[in-house]
Amino acid sequence: MALFGSPGFGSVLGILALVCAIWVIYDVLVNNKRLSTGLKVLWIVCAVLFSILTAIIYFLVYKIKK
Repeated sequence: MALFGSPGFGSVLGILALVCAIWVIYDVLVNNKRLSTGLKVLWIVCAVLFSILTAIIYFLVYKIKK
């Protein structure tokens, strides 16, 4: 039985998670120069482990402010 009744749902979720992780890592390293090295490492580790949730939190914390 496929996840949530759709055979491609797991693949789509995996691709979404990968895109979210890459976006957070790129933005932390390239666009967010004001963060300390420790915070950058923390964001990157979180992006690898919890990609979609981290992307949502990162967006709410850093992108809404601008």
